[in-house]
Amino acid sequence: MTPAHESGVRVRGAREHNLRDVAVDIPRDALVAFTGVSGSGKSSLAFGTLYAESQRRYFESVAPYARRLIEQVGAPDVDAIDGLPPAVALPQQRSGGTARSTVGSATTIANVVRMLFSRVGTYPDGAPMLLAEDFSTNTVQGACPTCHGLGRVYDVPEELMVPDEGLSINDGALAAWPTAWHGKQLRDSLISLGYDLDIPWRDIAPDQREWLLYTDDSPQVPVFTDRPPAEVRRAVAAGLEPRYMSTFLGVRRYVLDTFANSKSARMRERAASFMVSVECPTCHGTRLKPDALAVTFEGSDITQVSSMTLDDLAALMRRVQEPDWIPSASVARGEALAPEQRLAAQRLISELLVRVTPLIDLGLGYLSLDRTTITLSSGELQRMRLATQVVSRLFGVVFVLDEPSAGLHPADTEALLRILGTLKDTGNTVFFVEHSVDVVRHADWIVDIGPGAGAAGGSVLYSGPLEGLRGVEQSVTRRYLFADADTPRTERRPRRSGDARLALENVSRNNLSELSVTFPLGALTAVTGVSGSGKSSLVSQALPDLLRESLASDVGESAAGETETASADDPLLGAAPIVTSGRATGPADRLRRVVQVSQKPIGRTPRSNVATYTGLFDRVRLLFAATPEARRRRYNASRFSFNLPSGRCPTCKGEGTMEVELLFLPTVQAPCATCGGSRYNPETLEIELAGHTIADVLSLSVTRAREVFADDPDVCRHLDALLDVGLGYVSLGQPATELSGGEAQRVKLASELRRATRGDTLYLLDEPTSGLHPADADRLITHLQHLVDGGNTVIIVEHDMRIVAEADWVIDMGPGAGAAGGTVVAEGTPESVAAHPSSPTGPYLTAALERRRSLRA
Repeated sequence: MTPAHESGVRVRGAREHNLRDVAVDIPRDALVAFTGVSGSGKSSLAFGTLYAESQRRYFESVAPYARRLIEQVGAPDVDAIDGLPPAVALPQQRSGGTARSTVGSATTIANVVRMLFSRVGTYPDGAPMLLAEDFSTNTVQGACPTCHGLGRVYDVPEELMVPDEGLSINDGALAAWPTAWHGKQLRDSLISLGYDLDIPWRDIAPDQREWLLYTDDSPQVPVFTDRPPAEVRRAVAAGLEPRYMSTFLGVRRYVLDTFANSKSARMRERAASFMVSVECPTCHGTRLKPDALAVTFEGSDITQVSSMTLDDLAALMRRVQEPDWIPSASVARGEALAPEQRLAAQRLISELLVRVTPLIDLGLGYLSLDRTTITLSSGELQRMRLATQVVSRLFGVVFVLDEPSAGLHPADTEALLRILGTLKDTGNTVFFVEHSVDVVRHADWIVDIGPGAGAAGGSVLYSGPLEGLRGVEQSVTRRYLFADADTPRTERRPRRSGDARLALENVSRNNLSELSVTFPLGALTAVTGVSGSGKSSLVSQALPDLLRESLASDVGESAAGETETASADDPLLGAAPIVTSGRATGPADRLRRVVQVSQKPIGRTPRSNVATYTGLFDRVRLLFAATPEARRRRYNASRFSFNLPSGRCPTCKGEGTMEVELLFLPTVQAPCATCGGSRYNPETLEIELAGHTIADVLSLSVTRAREVFADDPDVCRHLDALLDVGLGYVSLGQPATELSGGEAQRVKLASELRRATRGDTLYLLDEPTSGLHPADADRLITHLQHLVDGGNTVIIVEHDMRIVAEADWVIDMGPGAGAAGGTVVAEGTPESVAAHPSSPTGPYLTAALERRRSLRA
């Protein structure tokens, strides 16, 4: 092993996850790439050990009380780490966010824009100057008073309150009103108010209907029970003493008050069924108070500036930065800009450009400041955080990045490398887990881990400069970095032309505008283009939407359990739905099912695991229930579920671990003292199948489980699908929360592949090779090719030109990102797209095709 120089990081005895007592020396002030096949232990070393230890040491310097307020990652399993500087982690994992979190707020650019409007904005005549807080939708000073800065308000439409105007009030015309005693009380109140409850709703006087539905008054009304309506009216007129006084609520107010204040979840849910979210009538969705919206900068209010793309915002600010710039409003009034205003404008605009430029350099110029962070991909979030760190000008720290090239077109990767170089040149160290061979080649130092995945990995095969990896025969990575004789050769596969066509016409969604494009059926199509060009909008959103709408009787829901649009619990906090317009046409008999497979997590808690998600565990539990001893004890399959009380450990309730609160130190997850981490009670563990308890089976790797259950075809079908997508190293009980995005996607794909296919399925995959080592990507693409050989259609969004070169058809989107994209630049075979003079992808695809030809047998 090549040693690091004296100022390096020295790791000894690292055993986190699958690491095998790793000892390695790594230099500082360098770009260090952690490589290896998927599941080899790269992230366990970079994030689970190095970053975790750096954070632990930092928290030791924090006041004990403050430690309790900060989420901590826990102490890694390692003997010693020397020479480790403070670390900043930029992982791929998405943190929690809301509709109030935007690109502007996350990058702090919005703070500068608000200050710019406060100090340099054009105010209406006589208006006082506003503070920066007055331009924020997240402050009381700036938020619209009606919607409180959300841009949307609740409404209760009349058609929901009164779905059938032919009914009388007594017959239930007011469907949104309460039932049982409270409903009777309100109806009795109406009799005292002079309403006829037995005539159809439509025959009640319009002014009475309007008041009953929409009044915000809550008058006290006398109620006379058990009297006919005529007697009630006479008693009211005579001023007789009522049985009791009732507080009356109009229908709309009742619904809103119940939703906001009821302690009953069932009543809140019922109230919500009569509510819709509509644009705020005061601010019209802008979320700001009128005074702030009245201030402009170069003719635009702050919401219009925030909706500009970063590219357009930077262009505007560069124009304003010119020495002879005069605000357009000042020109119109014939006024000169005050010196202090000019100075403030120059300082603020310079600062704004400093913060915007790294985002643009990282290929995010198509984003706008008001874009909510919950709509960004993991790769976009990571690049946004990276750009923010560049602006922070930190010195002497370690940046730990998780696949910084994920989601990047090769053209955008060049800008990424420049940013990483800037971090290093300013006195920092960059550790990055990476699969892209083009990015790895630019590293100063390589730490290659393997040789395999899971239990077959966890060892450092090489640590040193790139060229030294050439001679490490055990390394799978070196086969893709160097054109050696042992590079895997692949068979020549002829391009498929497809047996039919799926046509999309006049598609509009996001930056797609009146787009028409055709996909061959029975072929593998790769959709390419720079980041933000419209690839995902086309493949993951518009295409399934139009197929469901145009071929609804023949296209089923995703069998892999995908749901691409997450609905917020509160309709006000969710973004307004985006509608896809256009039309899809094609032979219905060729597209009976549509399956979307993304890299979203397969579960949010450790109770969801590989075995439960794929359905494999259902079959395994049935096998345990069929054993003689289980039958004698009358144990059914539910007995072997760790989610049900009958079989699980009563102490940890099937979790297998218990949280140990250490106050000033990170909370520790310790194995349950009762079950020892098995999750089950002792009686359940007395049942064995082939010498294994149910807990033993969950701890088996997929490869080992295939041997144990070799005689059961149903179990083997599940396991073979997992093996086919390269997950043999994963244990059956691996919690969903511990799977990477790429692993989660492959679990979903395996869940789908175990089904019997009839050759009429359309598979839609968004960057399926993201997070995969080139060797794993080759295995995955081989399996996708087998799906197409069976008559199915596969459409993938892809940035890896090696994979694109294996496609039958390529659709290249662009030419740019955001408003500069959304069109088809080139389409055809990989060779024809590579030769297209206007394709941004062409030069990179050409290089991949040349390498592909050199590797053909």
